[in-house]
Amino acid sequence: MQIRSLEKELSKNTYPGRGIVAGRSDDGRFAVAAYFIMGRSENSRNRIFVSDGDGLRTQAYDPARMKDPSLIIYSPVRVLGHDTIVTNGDQTDTVFEGLEKGLSFERALRSRTYEPDSPNFTPRISALLHVEGGEYYYEMSILKSHHGNPECTDRQHFFYDHPIAGEGSFLHTYVSDGNPLPSFEGEPVRVNISGNIDSFGKLLWESLNSDNKVSLFVRYIDLETAESETRIYNKWE
Repeated sequence: MQIRSLEKELSKNTYPGRGIVAGRSDDGRFAVAAYFIMGRSENSRNRIFVSDGDGLRTQAYDPARMKDPSLIIYSPVRVLGHDTIVTNGDQTDTVFEGLEKGLSFERALRSRTYEPDSPNFTPRISALLHVEGGEYYYEMSILKSHHGNPECTDRQHFFYDHPIAGEGSFLHTYVSDGNPLPSFEGEPVRVNISGNIDSFGKLLWESLNSDNKVSLFVRYIDLETAESETRIYNKWE
């Protein structure tokens, strides 16, 4: 797969939905994770990202306007030891609890399927970044209905050992806007990663559709020290 411009991938799509980027900085020093959410309804747009220790949670921007918290209020990021878990739903907790029990990332997700939001059946997308002793690998997963048929769940898992500097993998929920929303197809898109955490975060935030973007999380993890830096962008702050 040819490497693509992440800026172009985002700017050409008005509604990729929710998206995860995992990869390695162009100087090779950092593991990189990013997660964004978008929204079309008032309820989906009424959210912000809030730090939660070394993790992240979604929160209503205006609690009085929150109609239904299911599927939109969750912890997108949790950290367990050397592992950073990033997902688009409450399967973050499923992975966290599975790892605690000694399950693999892939095995922990066996108990989950796509989201129960017919007719979209939004895919559950997840990533795990493992940084330990200067070594780094990441995994990604997508659980989705079988071409819109809810009777079957397609479970796709991708493992990347020794990620290449300046490259990442981009996985998102929808091919594009639509009714119903068409699920992502194929393997994660191979994209470029460049710059420090601030320039990379700015590129992502400014490339997302201004009407539909809601929040963005970016984290750089030092491969030698395992110390991390985080940036959060919220449309409503």
